[in-house]
Amino acid sequence: MTTPRTELPQGTLDLLVLQVAATGPIHGYGIAQRIKQISRDVLQVPQGSLYPALHRLERRGLLAAEWKPSDTGRDAKFYRLTPKGRAQLQAETESWARMAEAVGLILETAGGGAQ
Repeated sequence: MTTPRTELPQGTLDLLVLQVAATGPIHGYGIAQRIKQISRDVLQVPQGSLYPALHRLERRGLLAAEWKPSDTGRDAKFYRLTPKGRAQLQAETESWARMAEAVGLILETAGGGAQ
């Protein structure tokens, strides 16, 4: 059985990119593959969304990047989390947890929903 793909909720791509980059330097394609892999193919990030997000996070000082050879031997831009990015990741993770808890409470307790 294939898992249906899910659109990323607005504002979550930056959080996911920061989380993946927190594990160490990684190139854009690797970030997309890691998100897909960890989510068990539920979340897929199109290049048209990923690369603008990477550039935005780099401009904001949350990611730093450098060109290095990749596994294929071709140069790729590798991204890593900056200290500012680590603080942002922590704040966004806490905010996401509060939001998920609140939505969960509503889904559990609101009457008249799907059973």
